[in-house]
Amino acid sequence: MNALARQQQALLQALWTRPGHTPPPLDTVLAAPWQRGLAAYRTNASALAERALQAAYPVVAELIGAGSFALMARQFWQQSPPVCGDLACWGDALPGFLAGEPQLASVPYLADVAQVEWALHRNAGAPDAAHFEPASFALLGQHEPDALTLRLPPGTVLQRSRWPVVSLISVHLHNEPSMESVAARMQARQGETALVWRQGLRPRLAACTQPEAALIDALLAGQSLLAALEAAEAKEAQFDFSAWLNAAVTQGQVLGAATLP
Repeated sequence: MNALARQQQALLQALWTRPGHTPPPLDTVLAAPWQRGLAAYRTNASALAERALQAAYPVVAELIGAGSFALMARQFWQQSPPVCGDLACWGDALPGFLAGEPQLASVPYLADVAQVEWALHRNAGAPDAAHFEPASFALLGQHEPDALTLRLPPGTVLQRSRWPVVSLISVHLHNEPSMESVAARMQARQGETALVWRQGLRPRLAACTQPEAALIDALLAGQSLLAALEAAEAKEAQFDFSAWLNAAVTQGQVLGAATLP
């Protein structure tokens, strides 16, 4: 190994040494004043990690508190460092990291909250949605459901949880529903399925019923409208598709109808 390779290896080992561990000595391979530069990098990296994760996971930060969040951000930076220059793209592995942390066992819903928050964060950068095409809904009266599908906004995501994740996130971000009702849902372990989509430029979040989630799942999988309706009706025989469609169109969850290839 030549001198440059040794310098690069030693520097990388020092940069990614976990907190509380002793970095390898650099005096023999790097010129002074490496100590000051290395300390500055570590300080900046910790601050960057905290800010980047705070932007993507504001509710997680509130749930565990500022001090614990800062420590967690540093540990996560060490375990899953960024692989590109855009820190807005970093953080997708945090839900798995939280689920595997023994110290967070007392907040078992935290990973699910993080999963939904990441979907909201990434949805803000999803491709621009195709234009809303109200005229396309005429296809519903012109073709059989097995020849049609419904167009959903790019970035639409469903996330199922054993916990009331939509209520938890909404009460922290929008002060609704009431904290008392959220606490009651938590106590009852009332699970919720989160639907994340983008309406215009704004990421949106709502809770889905089981038949609604089954229908949207089928549409996301590229299945026909007939298959989606059958999936919904398997959950609720009297599922009211017309009422759901009217609400979904109003809220920007459905952009139009289309024939299948």
